[in-house]
Amino acid sequence: MTRADRLMLLDTASLYFRAFYGVPDKVTAPDGSPINAARGLLDIIAKLVTLYEPTHVVACWDDDWRPQWRVDLIPTYKTHRVVEVVEAGPDVEEVPDPLEAQIPLIRETLAALGIPIVGVAEHEADDVIGTLATNASMPVDIVTGDRDLFQLVDDAADVRVIYTARGMSNLEVVTDATVVAKYGVLPSQYADFATMRGDASDGLPGVAGVGEKTAATLLQVHGDLIGIREAAEAGEGMSAGVRAKILAASAYLDVAPTVVAVATSLPIAAPGVPLREPSAAETDAATALAEKWNLGGSMTRALAAVTAAARAATDDA
Repeated sequence: MTRADRLMLLDTASLYFRAFYGVPDKVTAPDGSPINAARGLLDIIAKLVTLYEPTHVVACWDDDWRPQWRVDLIPTYKTHRVVEVVEAGPDVEEVPDPLEAQIPLIRETLAALGIPIVGVAEHEADDVIGTLATNASMPVDIVTGDRDLFQLVDDAADVRVIYTARGMSNLEVVTDATVVAKYGVLPSQYADFATMRGDASDGLPGVAGVGEKTAATLLQVHGDLIGIREAAEAGEGMSAGVRAKILAASAYLDVAPTVVAVATSLPIAAPGVPLREPSAAETDAATALAEKWNLGGSMTRALAAVTAAARAATDDA
């Protein structure tokens, strides 16, 4: 039986943040440099590739974690994550220095595994994931701890989320039924649901006085945010109190959907190169990288997982 192609899209920053906080910072390189995030990410990748057997893996990257065009629409967008640079320079995400120092090494380890990194100027990794998932020619697994990406779940297109928020030992496969059971809305309604509910972690205020239950009920009755706003304008299909809240939030609702919705039509395509068994020279280079940085068995496990997946795909073909 031939194993079908399957694309795994990594929300890379989400995973290396989890690795950074999950692996003790006493794990260091021979020169004392921190490498806990890099080692942890390698172990995460090894586990994901082994469990879900993708044939293709892409590390989706935040080329701009807080795009100005989103901030222009909602100035509070991710404000709480910003620190002012003392010398003239752009606002930056508040990444701990020991993690920031590991980003180049993380990129090197991904290259050593043959995993391409894809980012797009002025866009977040979410937007890269949205575009690649929506336009993929094969089933897709999105690996993230960000529930905003639930809007991409689509059973018909075989797009699911591998949700990491409860930890790598308690991964959750999110499908249409999962979203409906959790929130009472379809994945296709999730962005409108999140717009109304708001999200403090992203600096989205939501509609004042409208929580998850009310947002879900409104979507069940009216279908989408456009239908809800039309009903509010007409004074139909909702209580006077809810109507007043929707109308009072008109300015926010004019712009928030654009901020919350992930992009699905960026000018990119998923790299077409599947996971492959590294050559002897590539294995030697990866081993040398691991020795230089004290990546230990983490690199060995990741290489073994990629090799096993590549061999399985070749054997099945």
